[in-house]
Amino acid sequence: MIAARQFCRAAPQFQHNVRRYATEGSSGGGMNKWVKWGGYTFGTIFVGFGVARALVGKPDPNSEEDRRAYEKLTGKKLGHTSDKPAQKTFKGGDQGWLDLKLESVEQINHNTKKFRFALPDKDDVSGLEVASALLTKYKGPEMEKPVIRPYTPVSDEDSRGHLDLLIKRYPDGPMSEHLHSMETNQRLDFKGPIPKYPWSPNKHDHICLIAGGTGITPMYQLCRAIFKNPSDKTKVTLVFGNISEEDILLKHEFEDLENNYPQRFRAFYMLDKPAEEWMGGKGHIGLDLLKTVLPEPKVENIKIFVCGPPGLYQAISGAKKSPSDQGELGGILKELGYSKDQVFKF
Repeated sequence: MIAARQFCRAAPQFQHNVRRYATEGSSGGGMNKWVKWGGYTFGTIFVGFGVARALVGKPDPNSEEDRRAYEKLTGKKLGHTSDKPAQKTFKGGDQGWLDLKLESVEQINHNTKKFRFALPDKDDVSGLEVASALLTKYKGPEMEKPVIRPYTPVSDEDSRGHLDLLIKRYPDGPMSEHLHSMETNQRLDFKGPIPKYPWSPNKHDHICLIAGGTGITPMYQLCRAIFKNPSDKTKVTLVFGNISEEDILLKHEFEDLENNYPQRFRAFYMLDKPAEEWMGGKGHIGLDLLKTVLPEPKVENIKIFVCGPPGLYQAISGAKKSPSDQGELGGILKELGYSKDQVFKF
């Protein structure tokens, strides 16, 4: 595996290579070669890392791997053949709350599930832009007031007929506990979209994503938009902190980006409680790591995004004052010399 997943802060050669990556420009391009053989038969061939993989025959809509390969190859969602214009489900403004039916639930790890909610019509899209989120609302029978929580879907903004949420269950977290108790065909209230950071291709030369836990979902939304657009040449560095390797959400998707775009995407993982065989970073995201992997503050047109639990904000960037007030820059990023304008807190 490439050096991005073998971080050792004490290795000078590693630090030299990462610093060169952090400061040099993007060369664009990927390493994948996609071959279509006709009909439903297709293959995928990964080159450049000594890995070859092929999917041959009719793709299985229930297979995550087949869905990814089919969507990458054709630009369409597996099983979707309609040319009907897509209608946006969420329009914002005074639209109000919409209740969506839970279509399926997939267990991801010991405390995380992926929830697929059906949109009102199979040809609808969510209506979200990058980067934006949705509000969810739930009021239990013994609750005086409803609980409202924002979530960033992990499904593509162009996905028709559904949206996917990746939710970690937190003890005493009323919304996450409710979601984890839901069964298919039950319904949940949604509202949005809630604009976060308006993205346009090549808005920044290099963006850096510092995330903890489920704070990864808006980062994944940004990555998805960047790397599915051939005209967007933005360089991306991800720093992702978790408790254990099992807790690293969307790791397969980020590994695909590393393999496909080795000159434009690098991921660095830090674990609080790693297994003995773990070859990545150990401990919290700290000053030494960020000083090594981030572009220097003086580099023009960079943006650093931060998202995660309160402790991560406090340590890395300082907390937001409110959803509409970013607050002052603090923490490690201020210590390293970055300006408030160079940082965005989700």
